[in-house]
This record gives sequence, structure tokens and C-alpha cells, in this order.
Amino acid sequence: MTSIWDQVRPLVERAERPSRYINHEWGAVRKHDADFHLCMIYPDTYELGQPNQALRILVNVVNARPGMAAERGFLPAPEMCDRLREAGLPLFSVESCAPVRAFDVVGVTLPHELAATNILEALDLAGIPLRAAERGQDDPFVIAGGPCAFNPEPYAPFFDALNIGEGEKMLPDGLEVIRDARRRGLSRFDTLRALATVPGWYVPSFYRWLSEDQAQESGSWIQPVVEGVPTCIEKQVFEGFADSSGWEPCIVPFTEAVHDRLNVEVLRGCARGCRFCQAGMMYRPVRERSADNIVSSVLKGLAETGYDEVSLTSLSSTDHSQIDQILRRLNEATEGTGVRISVPSQRLDSFGVDMAALVAGRKKGGLTFAPEAGTQRLRDVINKNVTEDDLFGAIDAAFAAGWRRCKLYFMIGLPTETDDDVRGIARMLERSYERAVRAVPPDQKGAVKISASVALFVPKAQTPFQWDGQIPPQEALRRVGVLREAVRSRAIDVRWHDPKTSFVEAVTSRSGREAADLIEEAWRRGARFDAWTECFNEAAWREAAEALDFDVDAVAQNSYPLDYIMPWEHISTGASRRWLARERRLADREGTTPDCTFDSCSACGVCPALSIDNMLAGVR
Repeated sequence: MTSIWDQVRPLVERAERPSRYINHEWGAVRKHDADFHLCMIYPDTYELGQPNQALRILVNVVNARPGMAAERGFLPAPEMCDRLREAGLPLFSVESCAPVRAFDVVGVTLPHELAATNILEALDLAGIPLRAAERGQDDPFVIAGGPCAFNPEPYAPFFDALNIGEGEKMLPDGLEVIRDARRRGLSRFDTLRALATVPGWYVPSFYRWLSEDQAQESGSWIQPVVEGVPTCIEKQVFEGFADSSGWEPCIVPFTEAVHDRLNVEVLRGCARGCRFCQAGMMYRPVRERSADNIVSSVLKGLAETGYDEVSLTSLSSTDHSQIDQILRRLNEATEGTGVRISVPSQRLDSFGVDMAALVAGRKKGGLTFAPEAGTQRLRDVINKNVTEDDLFGAIDAAFAAGWRRCKLYFMIGLPTETDDDVRGIARMLERSYERAVRAVPPDQKGAVKISASVALFVPKAQTPFQWDGQIPPQEALRRVGVLREAVRSRAIDVRWHDPKTSFVEAVTSRSGREAADLIEEAWRRGARFDAWTECFNEAAWREAAEALDFDVDAVAQNSYPLDYIMPWEHISTGASRRWLARERRLADREGTTPDCTFDSCSACGVCPALSIDNMLAGVR
């Protein structure tokens, strides 16, 4: 790959954080003998993208294939994007500082809905045509995967293909198809046709987008226009996860990154069944790595990186069947070293006195719990399956064990929510503060901090609440006002998510292929870095919607009957539509469904559809 470092260097020297753009970090890999090159792009800045575990895993698995090389790419900060354009220089990779457009394949991870305009910013800065239909034989193939790929349609015209599922095997196998096709001199069309026959790969250009009436009649919004492509693209699961090493060689950045620590994934999947949670649906079934695997991986990772903190990551780490053993062994192995072992995802009903003593050893930072709703009625609606007593028991144990700060996460705007549910958040916060104060010695009561972070409910594809609309921004602000008035203690800090950005999340979560025009028009009007509060440009989105006669409020706020065919029906997580609809009806009855790793099968359909079962390391 040809480096453009000599041209880029003067800009880097004047950049806000030069270390975002330089190579040679500890652990970086360069493969000079490769004949096929992938650049994996995270559509945000280095310090946000570098800690991303998916990026690290995918770069590693591609580099493990003979003859293939994977490099990383990140979107420069806004000021650097502008300087590159002014200088006529393209987006470049980190490892070799090569133009991204020079790679054989460009992969983009789709981490969240607010990254939509950043994808276009990255493609434009790279000099790659925004739309797949505009690319020629010499352009790289642009592919994508990640959480937002489970409703790929708002992004579909921008990508040649999307990877639906876990990429450890899918991505390198798909790249082998592209490499083989290029060696044989196949056309772009024939290369994509070969890729479309590989399970889990979706090539949007091979399908016609139907009208709403046609979709409701036929049961799908897409119709194949190329012979032999599937009508339903099923999620692929990495079956070897449980037996794979938890130590993934990682890069130690020069600059401070978000979550700047060693991350070891202890389990994948969650069967708790929270009805708003997309991740809980798309990563099923549950697969746990063994305690031996995790402990050895942590110790090896600490030795090879020099980090003094490790995070045991997953959707619900304290649900691991061997979590007590894991924490005891790690605390013993790191005793006296100053290493902190943290568990970022703690379940209220798993956090008792023993767990409080084990988590974080002697170094007590802040704890986070997610009751999500302020009343038991609403927690049953969303199938949270935790009680107020679970919360208070966790707080009693934590503050007695030495913690002095705790943050609680809630949502407003959940289906069936009332003002009493909103006031219930205030009541829960007040009582939590009282319990925390009672649990600490008299001379430390002033150090007790209870805070709340309140997000607006965003209906997500592939969940039981996918048919529910989002409350309007003005109603969200009214409910925030109800909450603020109900919290009387000045010792409790309540912060809330700006509803101005939530409508963009809802639109890109719920739309079909027609939303691609909206995303592009918003980007052309200046929308980028929408997840950054200081950069979010609501006017660009509103003006784009008006120019296109696109009713964004209706898309975000409309609710649909359970027999309505949603724009992502052709993408399958394995969880059946029948089960999702049953869960939505249960929500109206305030009925709950137990976690199948603790109880009987909930009949979601994932295990038989994907021919894989929950894999637990220990006995519950």
C-alpha cells in the first residue's frame, strides 16, 4: 500500500490531537506480504472507535488469514476532516497511512443510528462514490455489519453488501469470495452474486424495494431481481465463541481513549428478554467462556498490554454462571498489583453482599444499575424481571462494602408509561439515597452520591416493541419536567438525554430504504457527528425532511398493529415474529417471561432456527 504520510504529516502536526492519526502503537500489525487488503472503518474518531471490541476482533481474524491484511480507519475530528478537504487529501488508514479508496474492501461497522451521516462523511472523504450503484470496477467493495445491520435498509444503497450476524468467520469467508472473484477477473456484479450465496450476506442491489401496499400483501418489503438469492437473510452465529480465547491481541493507544482499559468478553448473548433491548434479541443464544479461559486471558492481557484495569464485558456479566469463581481468582491473582477488575454490566438481582465484596476488589469507583422504570408495573411491562427490593438490596450491599457513588439508568416514554410511572423514578431515587446514607458510617454520609441518567425510549427493530412509536419531543420534555419536580432532594443529580437527537435515532431505526435519501440530504446540508451534542444539527435533518417531503415525526411516532410487516422482516435474528408479537401482547397484560438460562425455554425460536443452544460454563 502506498503511504501518503509525507502529505498528511503537516496537517497532523497542526491537528487538535495528533496521536489520533499516527501509527506504531503498541500491538499494531503490518503485513507487508499480503496481496489482499481490508480497511475496517469505525465511523467516529479514534478515541471512540479504537476501544471497540468488534473492530479489534475483525481486524485480528482477517490478519490471521494467509495473504490478507486488515488495517484500521477512523473518521478524523471535524476540524481535521475540513483540513483534509482543503488540502485535497483523502481519508487514510492508520497502519500504513494509505488512501482508503486504494484497499480492495472497505468495511464499516454500524454501531448506532446516530452514526449514519458519519458513514457518508467517511466515504466522501475517502473519494469513494456514496452509493453502490455509482461504483465502478476499480472501486473498493464497501461492506458493513454491526448492530444497525439488523435493519439495514436506511443504509442499504450505500453498501455493496452487509454482513448479518457475528463476523469472526463470516467476514474472512466473505473476503475469500471477493478475493477469489478478483483473481478470476469477475465483474463487480458477478462477484456480488457469488457473495450473496454465502449465508448471512445481504446484497441490497439484488432486491427491488416494494411499496407499502405490496409489502403488507406479500409479507416482505423486498423482491429478488437476481435469481438464486435468498428471500430471508438469517443471522450467522460464531459457534466457536465459548471455546475461543478471551484474550484478543489488542492495541495500546498513544492517546487516552474512551474505555481505556483491557476488555475481555466473558460471555455473548443475553436471554433476560427485556422487550426494548435489541442487543438481547440479536445476540442470542447465550454462550459463556469458562472461568479458566477468562482468568488466563485476563492475566495474559494484563502482562502484554501494561493496563492496570480490566473490564469483564458482556451484556450481563454478573449473569455468568461462574462469575463468583472468576472474580475470586482474579482478585487473588492481582492482589497487591494495583489492578482493578471491573464488571460494567451488573444485574440488580445478581448483586448481593458476596458480589459487592468481589467486584473491583479494594478499589471502589462508581457503580451503575439499570432499573429502567420507576414502578413495578412498568418493569413488568418491559420484562425487566427485577424488583425494588433487588435494587435496595444491591445498594445496601454496595454502600456497606465501601462504594459511595451509584448511577441508576432509566427510560421515559416506554410503552404504557403514565405520569405516575415517571414520578416512580423520583420515589425510587429518593429511597435509594436514604438506603445508601443509612448503610455508611456517620462521618461518610456526605460522600454519598446517587445520580440518574434518563434516556428517551427509541423503538428498535427486531424487538417486541418494534411496533410502538416514540413519544414526541415536546411530550418527552414534559415528562422530564414531571420527574424534575418530583425529585426534591438536592443530593440527587438527574440528567436526561436531549430528545432532539432521539427522533433521528427512531427514524433510522424504523425506516425502510427510502430513508437513505433523507440521510444523504441531511449530510449534504451539514449533518455529521450527530452523536456529539455540540455538533448535532437538527436544522439539517428538519430541512432535509421538508425538502424530500419525508414525515420524520410520523416515522418516529407511529404505532402499528402486530400484523403489520416492518421494513426489516427479511432479516432474521432467529427470534420468530410470532414470539415477538406474543411478547408484545404479554406487555399489555403486564406479564413476564423468565430468562431461559435460569428457567424453561421461552420458545423464542433462536436455538432451533440457528441449530445452536445456550452454552453455560457452570451449573445454575
